[in-house]
Amino acid sequence: MTPAPATTAPLTPDDFDALDAELDLLRERSEEIPQWEFCEGFLAALVSMRRAVPAEEYWPVLLGDDFKPMEHMEFVWRWRRRWEEIATALDAPVEDVDDERTYHPEALDTRGAMLALPPDERGEADLAQMPSYGQVWALGFMYAVESWPEDWEPPRDADAADMLDSALQDIVALTEDDTGTPTISMWAEDGPPSVSDDRLEVFAAAIWATYELRQLWKSLGPKVAPIRKESEPGRNDPCPCGSGKKYKKCHGAG
Repeated sequence: MTPAPATTAPLTPDDFDALDAELDLLRERSEEIPQWEFCEGFLAALVSMRRAVPAEEYWPVLLGDDFKPMEHMEFVWRWRRRWEEIATALDAPVEDVDDERTYHPEALDTRGAMLALPPDERGEADLAQMPSYGQVWALGFMYAVESWPEDWEPPRDADAADMLDSALQDIVALTEDDTGTPTISMWAEDGPPSVSDDRLEVFAAAIWATYELRQLWKSLGPKVAPIRKESEPGRNDPCPCGSGKKYKKCHGAG
């Protein structure tokens, strides 16, 4: 296989199409392979985590035990590029979702895409059964949270714990269905409305929640394992130094 060129350029629509195509191929062997939007949510959670989860640990969780990274280097290369993009965006001092540096999840307006088709091409598709805008991304994010529960345990500091809970609740809210009145299409500017104003607010809140999680865990740093002091021998026990004396007559004296 020809090595992928060394570049950190942002992913293009062609790159995302290539990621989707690779996932389609993997899905021929396993129906459980998720779509890219789910993978992106999962990736955003990994970037936001307190601990740096190694690739050999997260690939089986996301793509199954049969996934061999060395056989899919183009996919892995684009994954790493997207990782860097997301990390850079989450570390940028942005205050508005319209800032070009802000992280924008690669989310698909499935309902908008369906409504954009001529009526005779929609078949018997049930819009209510299709995922809402941003829903699959949020499900992927929470799947990563649920896969490493110990790494998402609330910190001891009450304020930090509240911040963690609030941020995760904002993302959980995006896993729910959009039941509001559609006012806009995220698929095409002039497309039939498919997303509600409330949904856009929930989507924006989830984006800021990702920023808060990234900054929270970076400020706290890696979790430090508690130091366990070895139990001290009893006074009449043999001294652990091997002298043959009782502890009280040796290193326990004085």
